[in-house]
Amino acid sequence: MNFTVDKQEKFTAIKLHVEKLDTTVAPSLKSELVMLNANGAKNIIIDLSETRYCDSSGLSAILVANRLCKNVTGTFVLTGLKDSVKKLVSISQLDTILNITPTFPEAVDFLFMNEVEKGL
Repeated sequence: MNFTVDKQEKFTAIKLHVEKLDTTVAPSLKSELVMLNANGAKNIIIDLSETRYCDSSGLSAILVANRLCKNVTGTFVLTGLKDSVKKLVSISQLDTILNITPTFPEAVDFLFMNEVEKGL
């Protein structure tokens, strides 16, 4: 399996287990995201800590996740970016629209803080 899905009470975490997020992985990731969204997942964390490379199809899957979460007033967080992936995200100027945290625990904290803010 290229990734694992862990459904928690407040969020769904997707951890990729591939070095490359490219055309071989991105379509199945997109399908999973659409299914999760259809089943009510609002808050999604994608952990790329094992991923060293990402191409345009990988970025597309990340943007699908972001859009799906936004459409249901949820929160999307990207975490664990290696320098090479971080550079691509920055060059694409996606770092200005995506929520990005260095570690998974920080992503969870970010989500919970967002939930608290929405409740106020």
